[in-house]
Amino acid sequence: MTRISLLKLVLFFVLIAAGCGSNEDTGNKKDPGNPGSHIPYLEKHGSAARLVVGGKPMLLISGELHNSTCGGLEYMRPVWKRMAEKNLNCVIATVSWELTEPEKGKFDFTLVDSIITGAREAGLKLVLIWFGSWKNGGSIYIPSWVKKDYQKYPRVKDENGKTLEILSTFGEASCQADAEAYARLMQHIRMVDEKYGTVIMMQVENEAGILDNMGETPGNARRDFSETANSAFNGPVPGELMDYLVHHRDDLFPELLNVWKRNGLKTTGTWEEVFGKGVLRPLEKDWKFYSYYTEELFMAWNYARYIERIAAAGKKEYPIPVYVNAWLKQPTTRWPGRYPSGGPLPQVIDVWRAGAPSVDFIAPDIYIDDFRWVCDEFTRSGNPLFIPETRGGEAGAARAFFAFGEYGAGCFAPFGIDNPAYGNNDPLDGAYAVLGNLSQLILEHQGNGTMRGILVDERTREQELFLGGYRIRASLANYSASGMTGGLIVNTGAGEFLAAAKNLDLFFYPENGPERIGIDAVDEGTFINGRFIPSRRLNGDETHASTWSGTGTRFQGNDYTIQKISLYHYR
Repeated sequence: MTRISLLKLVLFFVLIAAGCGSNEDTGNKKDPGNPGSHIPYLEKHGSAARLVVGGKPMLLISGELHNSTCGGLEYMRPVWKRMAEKNLNCVIATVSWELTEPEKGKFDFTLVDSIITGAREAGLKLVLIWFGSWKNGGSIYIPSWVKKDYQKYPRVKDENGKTLEILSTFGEASCQADAEAYARLMQHIRMVDEKYGTVIMMQVENEAGILDNMGETPGNARRDFSETANSAFNGPVPGELMDYLVHHRDDLFPELLNVWKRNGLKTTGTWEEVFGKGVLRPLEKDWKFYSYYTEELFMAWNYARYIERIAAAGKKEYPIPVYVNAWLKQPTTRWPGRYPSGGPLPQVIDVWRAGAPSVDFIAPDIYIDDFRWVCDEFTRSGNPLFIPETRGGEAGAARAFFAFGEYGAGCFAPFGIDNPAYGNNDPLDGAYAVLGNLSQLILEHQGNGTMRGILVDERTREQELFLGGYRIRASLANYSASGMTGGLIVNTGAGEFLAAAKNLDLFFYPENGPERIGIDAVDEGTFINGRFIPSRRLNGDETHASTWSGTGTRFQGNDYTIQKISLYHYR
């Protein structure tokens, strides 16, 4: 063999070894920030954030299963086909710590595999919820070996010394055990699903925070009052948090900045020295007042640090996006402890960002009537809107159009989507079919200022908005049977719009100038292979004539439909 041939042979084996070593060291990872990656990731699109799955943005037209649906193999088997028939493209399902690690260090992923396989065979994507240390504030999904060893895995104590069924964020062994179990789960998901990409996102814990609705004294569970917690509360605010606040001072949540300013913008000191002493606003006052705010900030930091260790351990094994969800502050539960204190709410989002950088965003579980206010709060500081739990039915259908159109929401998911009570007459089914048909158009216009959402009901029968140089008035039609409807409208060109709604009247007016406008054409139709295909031309009684009721169109009937609207100007 010649010297040159020998060198070529050596180089060949060196390259093979380098390639094998690369795969072994990285687990064949691809950068989730790289558009060519097969691992799901979030990307900015204008002012919105989109989830990229398989190299393409995906709108999650989703629903969340009941908590125990995935608790048994036979029980869950028929669920997946029913979900696909409801026009979902994604399902949010649960995985519990107690069933995956029934004995310490011994893992059973049988149910996890069944969830993934069932969803995959039905053509559905999955967002999985890790019911680990906390679910709805309580520690009810932890394994028996954690539940029964309250010395090693300590619980929260309220102000009166009462022990609550909640793992303390100051339990080092609890955090370590949860993180190890979650990391094993993510390792397993990667092993069985990475090449299929069924699991596209994870929720870590559920509605975390200290909660005691049975407490007799208002605020007695506003924070952890265990000995370790008291020491931390009376000690200095962690330097990492203060560094974050100083660096992001101009972008902080307004109330956080206000309390910091009122106390002299100190960069060192105890929690009460830096943020002031928490107070309770009397019940008859504004429910949106931040009672016991300092205690809530304190608990937010400790929940964020605990959950960061879990999320980071999981991302090390499989770096798909991660979020946390929040039980909302409400008129009847207006202070921390009546809603989970320290949970990932907008007023403490800066603390969560500082303490849990592995968490990609916070998400609201919306069951209150003030839907717009919640969406405004959760998007005011650049947080993407992702709604993993909310009401279904007619209200859910209307709000889905509004959330996707107005806020560029990445996901809408009514809770209990598998409830047999919805049956074959669920209004969400038809709404989801139309949203699925519109999904590419919605994704294209998210965050660009060219799309708006509509939500009207019997209390607020009209909504005014501005889009594409026009003032648009949307009003609930008199023939609406449900008393609520939603829609969205997209400006696709000069004087051209695509809108989807039901039981809605739309009127167009020039935003500026004396010009008069009329309807050039209105076509009802659908998208096929990315192109709008008209099914019929609307005119006459199916539109609004300027000489009779004003220039516009009607969305009649009980089904959501899509219309293409063209306007013209005349003098």
